[in-house]
Amino acid sequence: MARRRKKLGEILVGWKVISPDALKEAIAYSSEHGQRVGESLVELELASEEEVTKALAAQFDLEYVDLDKNVQVPAALNLVPEKIIKDEKVLPMEKVDNRLKIIICDPLDLELLDKLRFLLNMELECALAPRSKIQRFIDHFLGGVGTSVDDAIEEMDRDADLMAREQEAHKKALEAEEEAPVIKLINLLISEAVRMRASDIHIEPMSNRVRVRYRIDGVCLERDNIPKSMQGAVIARLKIISGIDIAEKRLPQDGRIKMKIGKSGIDFRVSSLPAYHGESIVLRILRPDSVKVGITGLGFEQDDYERFQSIIRAPNGIFLVTGPTGSGKTTTLYAALQELNRPDRKIITAEDPVEYNFTGMNQCQVKEEIGLSFARILRAMLRQAPNIILVGEIRDREVGEVAVQAALTGHLVFSTLHTNDAPSAVARLIDMGIKPFLVASSIQAVMAQRLIRVICHECKEIDPAPDRSVLRMLGITDEDLEGHHVYLGKGCNRCGGTGYRGRQGIFEMLEMNNEIRELAFNRAPTNLLRRAAIASGMRNLLEDGKLKILRGVTTPKELARITQMEGLLAEE
Repeated sequence: MARRRKKLGEILVGWKVISPDALKEAIAYSSEHGQRVGESLVELELASEEEVTKALAAQFDLEYVDLDKNVQVPAALNLVPEKIIKDEKVLPMEKVDNRLKIIICDPLDLELLDKLRFLLNMELECALAPRSKIQRFIDHFLGGVGTSVDDAIEEMDRDADLMAREQEAHKKALEAEEEAPVIKLINLLISEAVRMRASDIHIEPMSNRVRVRYRIDGVCLERDNIPKSMQGAVIARLKIISGIDIAEKRLPQDGRIKMKIGKSGIDFRVSSLPAYHGESIVLRILRPDSVKVGITGLGFEQDDYERFQSIIRAPNGIFLVTGPTGSGKTTTLYAALQELNRPDRKIITAEDPVEYNFTGMNQCQVKEEIGLSFARILRAMLRQAPNIILVGEIRDREVGEVAVQAALTGHLVFSTLHTNDAPSAVARLIDMGIKPFLVASSIQAVMAQRLIRVICHECKEIDPAPDRSVLRMLGITDEDLEGHHVYLGKGCNRCGGTGYRGRQGIFEMLEMNNEIRELAFNRAPTNLLRRAAIASGMRNLLEDGKLKILRGVTTPKELARITQMEGLLAEE
């Protein structure tokens, strides 16, 4: 009897790469989005592309090739047309007799294999490697899409030098010639930033150069410098494609770009800001899949995960998520809404702006210039008989009072607030002018969060000598470390040498109980609210981060960076 071939998910669960719950989430996600389970696992960052490819190799009994360790130019590279190598992401490695060893990324692409057999008139011996590593290999040895950002900048340098040497009479002709390199550079910068998982591209004029930085996993990394002589052409090009008034250089402006990068359509929110050395441009990269991480991908510890699931299924009340800009509040709320988004529930959101569109939700865009404010949308929402309401942010008393009224009349309300921690949110609402008894009776829970970088799976290793001063600062004792290791990422191609890839949240979950409601009703100070919340089981942000260090998710230095930046170390 033929041996049953194990499923990909079974292999990864067996290897303890993912949990059974993570597999269920990936299966549901793949069914919803019409893709394979392996693709969903990578997209949700439940498993790395390399882990999924290794599992595929085991599933189909194929060799796995680590292209980071096999970087020689293959002898058989010229046996397959360059266009097919680039388009299909295949790498011919060596030919023995009439048999060609070829590296592919998808063993189920039988159409491609048949096409190659017919085209080459050879038998194929297949091996597997991750698509991204094959792409990097192709970029390195075959020039990828034909050029690089460095080449484009060098080309612009040459054009700038030529322009300086030519006579004034030829100036217009030279400007026309240099337009192509400018367009090429902008396209390359954008596609490279998307490929590197950047969330923002910063174009910043300085006194003698134009600095280009990418924000990756919340940290700005300097990419390159553009010649100062090309500043006008680069900024003008970005303003043109984003629909910004090219003549207006005195006032801040906003625009949008829609581009197809690879097979994905990606939106960019563009902001221009007049500065001392010229207009600074920031492109915010809006990936629809970046907010579809699922609740299990947010980084909850098991007890907080269970409490979160319980809170978002409450029939009414307000659930607030707090934290500074860029702390992942919107992603968390969208994950909750996706969990609750069913045909039997009506969900309405009020956002400023609507950055991501979701099927099954009614999303409203705030437009203050025509009087369509959060408060006005919220009042109109209540006449639409929703079950669940999302208010992008409670900014003032008016919005807060309508949100409270919605919660007290049987609606579940999600919203965000800018406070440093969870207990401060209660005091902040009262300070806005909302009556304490309304705050005490309407809020179900408040959750504060921050984002910390996750150690790269590819280069993760035990830290043989963790910095004791950092551990002491975080309150991690030798007793805490018993039976645990501290890990670090040594840096590799996959993480760009940083040692980190991706981010997870650290959380502080305050659930209202009778004691905390009584304190809120009596306008108790934040420190008393915090003490009562900790006594009832709340774990603060620092303690949650320490658990992630002991589980090998992040490093002490990363947690110290976040907690020092936010002033959280002094809390206790």
